[in-house]
Amino acid sequence: MNTLSPSPLAMVPFVSVDNMMRLVNSIGAAQMILEICEYIEADFKRWPEFDKTPRVAAHSEEGVIELMPTSDGEYYGFKYVNGHPANMARGFQTVTAFGVLAKVLNGYPVLFSEMTILTALRTAATSALAAKYLAPKGAKAMGMIGNGAQCEFQALAFQKVVGVETVRLYDIDPLATEKASRNLKSSGLNVIICRSAEEAVTGVDIITTCTADKQNATVLSDNMVGSGVHINAIGGDCPGKTELHRDILLRANIFVEYPPQTRVEGEIQVLDEDHPITELWQVINGQADGRTSERQITLFDSVGFATEDFSALRYVHHQLKNGGHYINLDLLADPDDPRDLFGMVIRAKSAK
Repeated sequence: MNTLSPSPLAMVPFVSVDNMMRLVNSIGAAQMILEICEYIEADFKRWPEFDKTPRVAAHSEEGVIELMPTSDGEYYGFKYVNGHPANMARGFQTVTAFGVLAKVLNGYPVLFSEMTILTALRTAATSALAAKYLAPKGAKAMGMIGNGAQCEFQALAFQKVVGVETVRLYDIDPLATEKASRNLKSSGLNVIICRSAEEAVTGVDIITTCTADKQNATVLSDNMVGSGVHINAIGGDCPGKTELHRDILLRANIFVEYPPQTRVEGEIQVLDEDHPITELWQVINGQADGRTSERQITLFDSVGFATEDFSALRYVHHQLKNGGHYINLDLLADPDDPRDLFGMVIRAKSAK
């Protein structure tokens, strides 16, 4: 009964930013990425069970606000997320997010969580999962162009899941690279600061592009990509925003999450609709080929999809019983008589 003493049914576990940081630090960032990766892989293996739709996006000149929903029939999940490239100059975060996981049976939420940090973890986990199936065997070196908020998470993911030992960093802002290098100092990775994008991708097995500007850019040009490389393209994630020269796409075997969304938002938005692509879940399930030769260029054109957020929320929900890193919110009105919502309000007044 929602008066002065809420019913237990009305209480929803809430993982705040502070508690998410406590959860990450109690498990370890790299280990948590690995475990989220396992949840994402498990959900990709049952891909046909999910409701799938491109995210609902409200675009403006300033950025984008998106809703990302999905359901596996037992649980429903969604994420609210924004992307505003100019925010940093205004003193705001470029990307912020929160999410909800609910039971389909009764529609009641079972988790309300911050997802700014969690999205960084799940994005890194998804990148590493794709590389697990697509990167050259024995890949040890990765070049990373764009050293902003995603950088360290990506580096740790590729170290933990793929076995990368060296990361070569470049950003147009040297302070971003210095920040990333400082944060990765105790990771065990060999971190090399580079003076150009060309230097960052020299001699590497994997190239990650992760820039923030909302424009069609050539972060990676065709002559920078040699045979046998795996490209993890995660910065192009909305209409009119790409990072790779078109000729790279024509040389590569391209793998995506959900084609109807990626064709609008990903690198492949510059290609014809009938250009061949492969869905990552098919590779994970053994229904399609991934890397087939040493000289093949593989490209994971990742824009982020709702099932990945669902997996991350499912993971956090399962962690609540272990760490207790949450508080209960009185979020749901729960009158004794479902027909008497107004009466509940009146009784609350008199109870005071």
